[in-house]
Amino acid sequence: MNRRRLKAVFRKELLHIVRDWRSLAMALAVPMALLVLFGYALTLDVDRIPTVVYDQDGTAESRGLAERLRGSRFFQVSGVRGGYPDVVRALDEGRALMAVVIPRGYARSVAAGESAKVQVLLDGSDSNTASIAAGYAEAVVMAHSMELRQKWLERRGAGKLEPPADLRPRVLYNNAMQSRNFIVPGLIAVILMIIASLLTSLTVAREWENGTMEQLLATPLRPAELLLGKLGAYFVLGVADTAIALVLGVGIFGVPMRGSYLLLALTSGLFLFGALCWGIFLSTVARSQLLAYQASLITSFLPSFLLSGFVFAIENMPFVVQQISRIVPARYFVTILHGIFLKGAGLEVLWTPALILLVYAGIVFSVARRKLRQKIA
Repeated sequence: MNRRRLKAVFRKELLHIVRDWRSLAMALAVPMALLVLFGYALTLDVDRIPTVVYDQDGTAESRGLAERLRGSRFFQVSGVRGGYPDVVRALDEGRALMAVVIPRGYARSVAAGESAKVQVLLDGSDSNTASIAAGYAEAVVMAHSMELRQKWLERRGAGKLEPPADLRPRVLYNNAMQSRNFIVPGLIAVILMIIASLLTSLTVAREWENGTMEQLLATPLRPAELLLGKLGAYFVLGVADTAIALVLGVGIFGVPMRGSYLLLALTSGLFLFGALCWGIFLSTVARSQLLAYQASLITSFLPSFLLSGFVFAIENMPFVVQQISRIVPARYFVTILHGIFLKGAGLEVLWTPALILLVYAGIVFSVARRKLRQKIA
């Protein structure tokens, strides 16, 4: 391999990227746009649930329950006065996702030491949010009921009411339980796959469509030199995007970075190299920019977004889909990112996904090199 020829191809491709300011602006703006959009707009946290409370009892005890709901950050409470028709209308119109109905006799049942009933109506259109909201409401109602029952026992001179279990949860790795701390690191994998695979999938196909491939074939350039030279230019672009994502994620969104920056750089470079090789392979096979772009979108971006565990938990997917996700390299890179950012894990923990990325990069590089040699020959 001739270093001079390799440097010439690298310089040629880098100049092409710099001169095509539209593609360069898109490549640098996409990470920032995705991070801002996903960091601020996309959230898996379920809070400020639109809730209406219909208090039929109108007593101090029922108003206390309503205030307890209103004081929780998980609910955004408004009252209704027209009865059940207004409750149903609020759910139908989407103004409320949950309705809490406190029936008549609630305070009397509490005072008598009986079981007081509270009705919760949920909009099940979004089943996940509805189930979480039901859990929140049950916890608030149970806590309020325990407090009222304790007061009832104290008035009668009984002892202190002890709960059947003393639950003391301890949250590891993501103490604030903010979904952005989970989403933003995984987004780096999606960004690199977009930049690497989508942009490099056009590079060889563009040479064929512009008629410049014949000029390259007239030179003593070897397939490996052409492949590595083109990869090098886009690798620099991918490193810049990774740095942008890291600065925005840690500096702007406050995502904790507990692991090694060196390990992050090494694994990111490994994943980026494999994604670049895959884009070159698609570009070599397609020989058409439109076809190469579509193939890259289907085989790289969509699997990375849907099957990597970036947003959707792989454990909740059907068994067949879980097995398909095993061939998606972004799945292993997302695991590495979460381990480095949130858990501070090192290579002794993450060596398995790192080894899989290494094998993937080696296989794809060999396949792309062999296919490029066949096309040039």
